[in-house]
This record gives sequence, structure tokens and C-alpha cells, in this order.
Amino acid sequence: MITDYFSYSVKNLRKRKLRSWLTISGIFIAIATIFLLLGLSLGLSNAINEQFKILGSDKFFIMPRGQAGAPGSGGAVELTTKDVDVIGKVSGINAVSYFVGGNAKIEFNKQSRYFIVAGLPPDKDSKEVFIESSNLKVDEGRMIEQGDSGKIMIGSEYKYNNVFSRPVKSGDTFNINGKDFRIVGILASMGNPSDDRNIYMPINDFKELFNSGDRVDQIIAQVQPGTNLTDVAGRAEIKLRKFRGLTEKTQDFTVLTPEELLASFGTILNIITAFLVGIAAISLVVGGIGIMNTMYTSVLERTKEIGTMKAIGARNSDILKIFLIESGLLGLVGGIIGIILGYAGGKLIEIIAQPYTGNILQVYFPWYVVLGTLAFSFFIGAISGLLPAYQASRLKPVDALRYE
Repeated sequence: MITDYFSYSVKNLRKRKLRSWLTISGIFIAIATIFLLLGLSLGLSNAINEQFKILGSDKFFIMPRGQAGAPGSGGAVELTTKDVDVIGKVSGINAVSYFVGGNAKIEFNKQSRYFIVAGLPPDKDSKEVFIESSNLKVDEGRMIEQGDSGKIMIGSEYKYNNVFSRPVKSGDTFNINGKDFRIVGILASMGNPSDDRNIYMPINDFKELFNSGDRVDQIIAQVQPGTNLTDVAGRAEIKLRKFRGLTEKTQDFTVLTPEELLASFGTILNIITAFLVGIAAISLVVGGIGIMNTMYTSVLERTKEIGTMKAIGARNSDILKIFLIESGLLGLVGGIIGIILGYAGGKLIEIIAQPYTGNILQVYFPWYVVLGTLAFSFFIGAISGLLPAYQASRLKPVDALRYE
């Protein structure tokens, strides 16, 4: 019986092709927008989760409170190498690293650009913690090593994406703020063009170049295997607060664990997604009103047909099902087209954004989102057609047959 309802509904919709397509357009625009936004949100969430997997679960981070912008952009609060020493003495800490950054003028092949330069600690253990937390890998040459001076390693953008008029290779020389540095290594891409333009040098060279003194922009602490990261981070926070002569209310630094960082990103992402989906939902309401209008018109046009069906034995429930299925099909077809358009739009955005965001901005459409969107679009269509369908089912056969 249900297959008969569907075939009859499809036949009626095909009779009114233009009106059906105009009605569907209001739905598929809204569904495409919502589907695209969900795909982007899930893709960003996956990318963030992958970054935190790379980061590892054995490190926490300390940075000045209120620091905004790029490293070295400054602020009222500064951490120093003395703070690094304090953290290194906390029970449960395996190794401590840090970095300090600044914006520098880079000259190469008679061209000038401005990029971030980071100074790394000299000792091997500290440098390894930084390299691991930043997921740095060598593409060409080698890493800077303890005892290096006047040597740097650079991101992959300089070699592969024509930052300057010709590709840079290991052994070339950059002039940074008026001083020459030989490139000993080129790093593999990290997936983010901004990070792939960074330049790394020994901390002593950085201090000389930027006159940064003992300033530190971020401390990275690695805990010992088998210890509870949250507990160790809590002890480090208390000890550093005491060393700096602060209280909980006056604390001028922030301690972040991977879970806290992930939760912060997730909250921001959910708020943005909810806001955008809310805007898209307005289009969905407009589309639903279009379906309702179409179904009301259909009821008026087919009043005599409804009377005939009732006269030969059709029940109110049969009429209700027929019109609900018709409105549901309008929503479902709109959903199918919307999913196709949303998927295509998402992939287009991914391709356009690739040179600027690397692998961060991706779309992800799991099967349950596709099925959920289809079910949702059918449901919206059916709900929109509920009142017209109910009105059709309540028509009296005699009045319907006399309707002109």
C-alpha cells in the first residue's frame, strides 16, 4: 500500500514540474548551506584533533597572560629564562623547552620580505622537546645543532612556493636584520603556510639580533612517563606563581594542557557553527513556507479528485498520507540536490583555501551526516505539508465533488 502512495505522489509532482522545482529550490539552498557548514565544522574539528595527536599528551604550555598576536609582538607581561629554570625543577617534569620570536626583515636575491624568526634553546634535550611539540621534520639538510652560530633552518614555503624570485636551497644565505645567516636545513611542510614561512635560529644569535635579553614567549614542559599531566601542570603553576610573587587573582601567566586547548578550540568552533547554521535555518523556514503554499494550492486544485477518491472508499488517513508523502518528497529531493551542491561547494572552498591554510580547512562529510540531512529534509517537507494534508483529509466527499 505504501508503494502505491509513493508512486501516486510522484506522478502528481511530475504533473506540476515547474511549481515543484520552484518549491524545491527554496529547500535545497537551505540544505546546501547547512550541509556545507556542518562539513566545514567537522573537517576543522578533525584537523584540530589531528594536530593535538601530533602534539602528544605529555606536554603543557605556559605563556604570558594577555599576549596577543604573533610571538614577540609584546605585552605588559613577560616570561624569562629564570621562569624556565623554575619549571624545570618541578617534580614530574622530564624536560623543559621554550622559544622567543620576533618579526624580522629577510633579504634574499635582492628582495626583501618580513617574516617571523624564532630563537630556540641551545641544549639538545630542550631543542628536542620544541621540535617534537612543533612537529618539525627535515626535508633538506639538517636541524640546527648545539654550538651552531650564524646558521638557520627555514620552512618549506621558501623552497616550494616562490616566496622569493627563485627557490631557496640548503647552503643559501639569508640576510636577517642586516646580518648574514647560512641555511643549514629546510623543514618539511607542516600544512600551514604561515608556519611554513617561519625561520629558526639558535637563541644566542636571536638575542644578539633582537636584543631580547632573557625574554621568553612560551614555555613547553614535558612530563615524565607515567605521571599525571594535569597534576604536574598544577604543581608547576603553583610554584611559578610563588616564584613570581603572585596570587591566584594577580596571576599574569596561563598554563594550558592539550585537553584545555582542545576544549577551547571546540567551544569556539561550536559557537561559530551554531551561529552560521542558525542563519541558514532562516532559509529553511522560507523553504518550508514555500512547500506549505504549494501543498495548499495543490489541495485546492485537486478538491474534486479528493472527493472522487473518498467516494470510491479512500479514508481520511489515506488522503493524509498521500499529501504528506508529496510534501515530504519535495523536501527529500531538495535535500538530495542540497547535499550535492553542499559537497561541491565544500570541495571548492577546500581547493581555494589550500594555498593559504594548508590542510587546516578541510570538509568532512561522514555517512551519518548525509543520511541525517536526507531524513531531516524529508521531515521538514512533511511537517510543512501537515496542515494542507490535514485540510485535504477533512474534506467531505459531497462538498469536494461539488467544488468548482
